[in-house]
Amino acid sequence: MRIKKLQLKNGYKRFFELTIDLGDDPKRIVALVGPNGCGKSSVLDGLLFHNNAHNRIGNKNQKNHEYHSMNQIPNYNYQNVEIEFIEGRYQEIREKRAKVGTENTIFSFRSPYRYNSNLKVTQSKATAEIRLNNYGASSASDLDDKMEENYRRLYIKFNKYLHETDCKPSEAKAKIIGDLNASLSKCLDLEICSIGDIEASEGTLYFQKKDHPTRFEFNVLSSGEKEVVDILLDLYLRKDEYCETIFLLDEPELHINTSIQKNLLIEIDRLVGDNCQIWITTHSIGFLRSLQEELKENCQVIHFKSEYELASKPYTLTPMRGSKASWKDIFSIALDDLANLVCPKCIVYCEGRDSPGRNGAERGLDANVFNNVFSNNYHDTLFVSSGGNTELDQRSDIAIAILSKVFSDLDILVLKDRDMASGKDTSENDRQIYLQNNPNNHRVLRRWEIENYLYDKEVLMNYCSKNELVFDEGSYDQFVNDIINQNLKDAMGRIKNFCGITSSINAEKFKLTLSEHITEGMRVYQELVACVFERG
Repeated sequence: MRIKKLQLKNGYKRFFELTIDLGDDPKRIVALVGPNGCGKSSVLDGLLFHNNAHNRIGNKNQKNHEYHSMNQIPNYNYQNVEIEFIEGRYQEIREKRAKVGTENTIFSFRSPYRYNSNLKVTQSKATAEIRLNNYGASSASDLDDKMEENYRRLYIKFNKYLHETDCKPSEAKAKIIGDLNASLSKCLDLEICSIGDIEASEGTLYFQKKDHPTRFEFNVLSSGEKEVVDILLDLYLRKDEYCETIFLLDEPELHINTSIQKNLLIEIDRLVGDNCQIWITTHSIGFLRSLQEELKENCQVIHFKSEYELASKPYTLTPMRGSKASWKDIFSIALDDLANLVCPKCIVYCEGRDSPGRNGAERGLDANVFNNVFSNNYHDTLFVSSGGNTELDQRSDIAIAILSKVFSDLDILVLKDRDMASGKDTSENDRQIYLQNNPNNHRVLRRWEIENYLYDKEVLMNYCSKNELVFDEGSYDQFVNDIINQNLKDAMGRIKNFCGITSSINAEKFKLTLSEHITEGMRVYQELVACVFERG
């Protein structure tokens, strides 16, 4: 049983006129993917609106025209939603199913608001047949509190199996628990060890973990674990009665870790009968990975793009083509701003060793110095070494061509030392001429090299103060007569002596340590900010 076309007409909820056309060969899984607020849940609500006019799902209050009609038309009804199945129209299917008592199992629904923080059943009571579908959520905005009811139904299933097979209670429980754990173990590192005993005031599920010495109750599970147990238990209980059903799952991944999501969708697919169809709303990375890889032959993805004007224009949405570009767009929804969190907002290419160290560690001195200096106030900026002067130009151009297409908001800057003329003298005037005649993303330091900032008197005095060293200011002034233009690259030995350091030290490590003593109140820091970020 599968839906092939759905029409939401005359302003259903947030849609002016929406058609979802899956073609003549609709797949088993239909994934509605899009950003929050695009209308994914409204599609499921439309299916429920039509169904609930004849066979109400759940036990929540019926929603009126104020919920279903965009314009809140008082006489707005289910006829504004048309559903076409492979097997025919909804009304035809319902009439056939009513003859055998399965008309209430055309749809099964789970809302995203599943509340299952506590499970403690204290007394037995009569429970309606599961095929009546009369508990839980009736719309996408309802609380879907099925856990207690499903626990009672699990006991019913246990008793039914016990009497049908005439086996021992322990054998019946082992069978039921084994079935559940076959699903649960695929998603979580825990197993059900007991279905409890209502008569003994132990009306709950009990679990065990390899690293946990004793069993523990359902109530002890994390919210994500409870979600997984809730969903899998519900599907397990419906297997026998819901053999030709459209399963509607609204964001089943809530509270669930990404690594679990992928396995959960695979297990959902396994538990749902072969003659069923699954409609799922999601923007989960884990679910999308399953759809792209393991389930790609059995799924169709309907992409609700942010640029669609669904509230003011008619649209017909068809399944997305499975190209890499299409999947990139889909995954951008799941990632949302995560890519921008992982990727810096600004990359500054500077001179230095371009080959990375172990695990991609930055090995260039200049880049490491600047990353130290600006880590607090410019945490969205990353300095990267890219070789010498000529290589810097070439590699930054490649980076701009590639990265700017992937990350549209990314700034890529090129930062050069003042000695960019292969050792020849360059003045401040030369620096300004270079900036005037190169792209706006190019930068040049005002001072000769990075050492002219690190060996600034203000920085060295701060370093000595913090390390209880005596700074020889007189000797320093005699040697450093022009901190802007003097070549200090090989002056580390003298600088060490001015600071009163008598032991041998690593030159690069010393320079990196000095960079940690450049503070934002210093003239050096303000000058670097002007050079790098303001092109001054």
